[in-house]
Amino acid sequence: MKKIHAAPVSVVIPCFCCAATIGRAVASVAQQAVRPAEVILVDDASGDGTLAVLQELARQHGGWIKVLSLEKNLGAASARNAGWSMAMQPYIAFLDADDSWHPDKLCIQFEYMQKHSEVVLCGHQCIWLRDGDRLPVPAKEPRATAIRAGSLLCKNAFSTPTVLLQRDIPFRFKEGRRYAEDLLLWQEIAFAGLQVMRLESPLAYVHKPIYGAGGLSSRLWEMEKGELGNFTLLYRAGYIGYFRYAAAAFLSAIKFLKRLLLAKMQG
Repeated sequence: MKKIHAAPVSVVIPCFCCAATIGRAVASVAQQAVRPAEVILVDDASGDGTLAVLQELARQHGGWIKVLSLEKNLGAASARNAGWSMAMQPYIAFLDADDSWHPDKLCIQFEYMQKHSEVVLCGHQCIWLRDGDRLPVPAKEPRATAIRAGSLLCKNAFSTPTVLLQRDIPFRFKEGRRYAEDLLLWQEIAFAGLQVMRLESPLAYVHKPIYGAGGLSSRLWEMEKGELGNFTLLYRAGYIGYFRYAAAAFLSAIKFLKRLLLAKMQG
């Protein structure tokens, strides 16, 4: 692939009361070996000093960063959709305001998407990076795994900050959903017969335990209800039959109990 200096990618970052962490997230985008064409910061009616921090970041980076301020707090799904609608580039990448990327993330992932135009959504691994940990050294061409629709009923193949997708696909995050809304989008895309892949390399990082820490991930029961709600929507849309629906719900309940135990151990 010919070396490029900027990828035709719009990075969408939903922001809610994240003044303390958004600088790290934006810095990880600015430090990309191949930078995206634009970054869209969506303030989800934070009501604190977050919007001012976003505007200052935009001032520092000129026209590269755009700030969208929502009048009402609608949740990450709606905030991502708002940024998605504003995006000008043919590819969309998502990042959360308290997470970060490896400097080679877009270089590796965008090159893969360019070589495989049939892939509409590509994710990758994400790990917990503790303070003082050194960044992993990723493979330049990591192994890619095809993600089957049925497997997404059992497990979320990747987290939202790892996803790069084609902007014009006919799907969006479900408006107003605050839990498991990302998984529902992946499921709808895969069950529609579109190709979904995962790169087996940790190119994104969370900076707190996945379960049991503050924020949305601490609300395990709400997450479980969201996952069960996804199965209901897929069943009603005709993507899955009744027995597959029941089996997925049973497996989800088992995973929920395991997550409760993990959260207790980490607490």
